Amino acid sequence: MLRNQYFLKFVTLSCVIALMSFQWDNTYRTVKNNDFQLGEKLEYVANYAFLYGSATVNMDTKVHRVNNRPCYKVAINGKTTGMLAMMMKVNDTWESYIDTSAMIPHKATRDILENKYTKKETVVFDHLRQTAEVRSTTGKEPEKLEQFKIPRYAQDMVSGYYYLRTLDFKNFKVGDTISVEGFFENKNYNIRIKYLGKETVSTKVGKIPSHIIAPIMPNNEMFDGKNSIKFWVSDDENRIPIKIWAKMFIGGVELELVKHQNLKAPLNVIK
Repeated sequence: MLRNQYFLKFVTLSCVIALMSFQWDNTYRTVKNNDFQLGEKLEYVANYAFLYGSATVNMDTKVHRVNNRPCYKVAINGKTTGMLAMMMKVNDTWESYIDTSAMIPHKATRDILENKYTKKETVVFDHLRQTAEVRSTTGKEPEKLEQFKIPRYAQDMVSGYYYLRTLDFKNFKVGDTISVEGFFENKNYNIRIKYLGKETVSTKVGKIPSHIIAPIMPNNEMFDGKNSIKFWVSDDENRIPIKIWAKMFIGGVELELVKHQNLKAPLNVIK
């Protein structure tokens, strides 16, 4: 009889532990956000060898629901303009539905037009099961449907940018690094971000005190070297990119903020 009681206690305890584990696996992290709000819009001009392009970053004015979770919808569009468009036609749109509490993507899309190359892609993330379902087509082949294992809380490119904005760089020291798990083009990445210090940046918006961060990029065909990208992020509550510089195999490309709307806090501009 005593043995049976111990056995029942063991079974009960095992069930409680299992239920606790199940509950943990079905919860999301919470990331505090005081840095952006619905309706924020940023506009940039891109400069490549005296040729120009433009980029916009738009957060929708309403909350969307994906995977039964409230999400920000963010669209980033980049395109060539003027003479550069005649030489190299680019019109790319990236969208991401970002969990308003966990700061992770539930759905991401890419609509790519680069000269004669096109690609449409939709990625649906299941962070509880740690999987990503990818539908894609280049228009020259049937649509592909693939599934991949991903790290817990893997970011796409757009959501990763917003997650970084929630970090308080005032607590960082030069040389400090953080790691961000990412999923892009059917591959998992662990990208380290290095803090390089502070600098005041002169832009068309004004002189803006900024933090400098640099992703330590994995080997790829686009960027030239590990120190190939730098971000200047405003030293205020918004933490928006003021300037982005990238050393690419085609040459140096620079993006500079030229306009902003509906920021959550006033931009820190030195007059």
